[in-house]
Amino acid sequence: MSFGADSRMHSAKILRLSGDLPITVEIVDTEENINKLLPFLDEVVQEGLITMEKVRVIKYRHKGSK
Repeated sequence: MSFGADSRMHSAKILRLSGDLPITVEIVDTEENINKLLPFLDEVVQEGLITMEKVRVIKYRHKGSK
């Protein structure tokens, strides 16, 4: 569950089918590439919160890795 910009609680409860469910999209890339993306995000994100955080990646795996 989360709070939206209008301070209403948003929930993913199965009995409450809604178009305003909480969603998180995370993008991990270089700061340079993220900065290139910011003008696009500014145009398309109508409501919500955009944050940029420095992270330390401990491990990255994908299906083809051992």
